[in-house]
Amino acid sequence: MLKLHDIFFRKFLLLFVTIFLILGILFYFWMKNIYIEATKLDLLHNIDILSLHIDTLDNIDTLTKDIKKLVDLRVTIISVNGKVLGDSDENFNLMDNHLNRVEIMTSKYYKYGSSIRYSNTLQKNLLYVSKKFNIDNQIYYIRMAREIATINHKFFYLSIKITFLFLIFMIIVFWVSLKISQAVEDETKKILEFLSNLINQRKAIKIESKYSLEFNKITKLLTLTSKQLAQKNQKKSKYTAKLKLSNRQKDDIISAISHEFKNPIAVISGYAQTILEDKNIAPSIREKFLLKILTNSNKLTNMIDRLRLSINLEEGKKVSIFKSTNINKLINIIIEDINLTYKNRDIEFIGDSNINIKVDETMFYVAIKNLIENAIKYSQDRVVVELDSSSIKIIDTGIGIKDSDIDKITDKFYRVSSNSWNNSLGVGLSLVKNIINIHNFRLNISSIENRGSTFEIVF
Repeated sequence: MLKLHDIFFRKFLLLFVTIFLILGILFYFWMKNIYIEATKLDLLHNIDILSLHIDTLDNIDTLTKDIKKLVDLRVTIISVNGKVLGDSDENFNLMDNHLNRVEIMTSKYYKYGSSIRYSNTLQKNLLYVSKKFNIDNQIYYIRMAREIATINHKFFYLSIKITFLFLIFMIIVFWVSLKISQAVEDETKKILEFLSNLINQRKAIKIESKYSLEFNKITKLLTLTSKQLAQKNQKKSKYTAKLKLSNRQKDDIISAISHEFKNPIAVISGYAQTILEDKNIAPSIREKFLLKILTNSNKLTNMIDRLRLSINLEEGKKVSIFKSTNINKLINIIIEDINLTYKNRDIEFIGDSNINIKVDETMFYVAIKNLIENAIKYSQDRVVVELDSSSIKIIDTGIGIKDSDIDKITDKFYRVSSNSWNNSLGVGLSLVKNIINIHNFRLNISSIENRGSTFEIVF
């Protein structure tokens, strides 16, 4: 593993080279465009000077050749109809009509025209600039051109100078960054030494840095940490107490599971033993005992299923299948199933029959059934289920829940300490909450002690 200084050095070197290449390329083309534009202006300036010395078109071809010797530029004089009247580099009588040349066409309508193209006459790439003038009361075009090779050659030397200056600047920046990285490495070494001493410390130790605000804050925090670690012996007893409390809570959870399973198992065992020992038991009594055995075995199965489903939901192992479901119909099925177990209890259902919502039907069945069964367990009067387009409410007039317990009863394995209300295994409402969260619904709980509770699933 590399040191911070080496990482910083390598990263900055990579960044330095990347920036140098990218900026170099961008700067090269940008400066080249500027240089070409400057060349155009220089050619225009030469055209303007030439126009001041042309009073007549007599011997114009000779004039173009003389100018060529002076400024080393190609000069062409063109009539308004595109005929070449004089050229510094070729016999103008042998040249084509130039009216369709880009620079001539552009200068016809604008202040000047320009183009970069290959010259079939000279067989070279040239930068052309053309401008319109009035000579002897007739319109003519003066065109000058410079070889692109010459422009590139001059620009090359200019770019070398600029690159050299830019490289010197980047080297200075690189050197400054290197010094900064070395300073950071020194500060880091101090902190590492402090941490090494911190492991074996017997009393509080101190470290301080004034290199930067960040290092100053870090060293202050490390000094504070040292003071806190020096007091660790005093905190050991508190930590041990927390461990004992955590173990006690785990024991309570195991005890709760053991207690809930023990009762139905005892019922099943007792009735089964009675049936086996009493061969002459009346058929009606035998049927009643077998029904008790079946009911309690179903209770065990339901508790195990709830516990397993709760664990699968928390671990993300349960795959949800959402489809449009008639909630009215689903609630009626749940009430029919609950009535088989709680035959003497009254469940009143008030709801709109045309409410369809996308849910996982199996999981939503479990959630609503849990809420209705809880309402039945902890109230003696009828339970009301209300359904509308925005929510489902399960209302009871039972023993209610304390305000201090409402926010906790949906926690897994949480059981209210008093005997007035408990969450069975502590899984039921936790499972309901998980299912509702999967559907992106909301569970609202309101309750008044000794008056009843309302559990509302908001869509």
